[in-house]
Amino acid sequence: MSSPRVMTYSLAINEALHQAMEADPTVFLIGQGVKSPWYVGNTAQGLLDRFGPARVIDTPVSENAVTGAAVGAAVAGMRPIVVHPRMDFMFYAFDPIVNEAANWHYMSGGCSSVPVVFWGIINRGGEQAAQHSQALHGMFAHVPGLKVVMPATPYDAKGLMLAAIRDPNPVVFVDDRWLYGQEGPVPEEPYEVEIGRGRLVRGGKDVTLVASSRMVHEAERAALLLEGEGIGAEVIDLRTIKPLDIDLILSSLDKTGRLVVVDGGWRTCGLAAEVAALAAERGFGSLKAPVVRVTLPDCPAPASAALEKVYYRTAADICRAARKLVTGS
Repeated sequence: MSSPRVMTYSLAINEALHQAMEADPTVFLIGQGVKSPWYVGNTAQGLLDRFGPARVIDTPVSENAVTGAAVGAAVAGMRPIVVHPRMDFMFYAFDPIVNEAANWHYMSGGCSSVPVVFWGIINRGGEQAAQHSQALHGMFAHVPGLKVVMPATPYDAKGLMLAAIRDPNPVVFVDDRWLYGQEGPVPEEPYEVEIGRGRLVRGGKDVTLVASSRMVHEAERAALLLEGEGIGAEVIDLRTIKPLDIDLILSSLDKTGRLVVVDGGWRTCGLAAEVAALAAERGFGSLKAPVVRVTLPDCPAPASAALEKVYYRTAADICRAARKLVTGS
């Protein structure tokens, strides 16, 4: 039997875009820097040559206008993917995303849909500081009418991108540029990963680690370290943060009785708070200890390499949290 084909995370996204645009002429890519590796890495390579400037549209720095144009195109029957190479500047696009796209299906009484993908890329490290290092997934997950996906693996990056493009209503697709070199098996044929379905990464009996995006890999590393200490950590990759896979989370909590929620966003009112509240509301009877959150502090990202090492969470932080829950020390 031949080995499964291995591909990087960024090229898995690239293949999804090629296949979606080949299969459906209404799909197009629009945004700042779609023909520049400096902006989007190699996620868009070959698209302009293959599909032309009418379907691969490189725009000026005009986040609100570009996103509004994409929403209008979706209402008119197209399937746009609007990329924001730095997620921080999606703040400029909140009006068309939140006020228009998210509400359109509801306000039309279900008679109209907005099949648009809002693709936001998280950029971190390298002393990029507060205005270039923000993860805004928690804000988008707060909005009714938006689905939010955060793939952690190349397989899920391709499958969730194709699922997002084919969804009849708006999906926020969030990736982390720190993942672009991550390698994993990716089937060549088109496929979808179901939006709203998480993934059990590894089993364990003592504590559940719930994570998304890049933090899934830190949770996996933590689980391996904890295994050496005799602690069995179960790892869940949310994949989708809106809607959450509630059954997967609660079934794991029922098994372990302890929960550590790991998130690459801020602490207050974030994804980790939502999962913790879910555990308290729906899984309280299973809890053997208080839920612990491992998140960024409520502080802007620093412009210092030394401070970045303290600011961003790692497997060591997850291990400390899990160890304290299980052993009390």
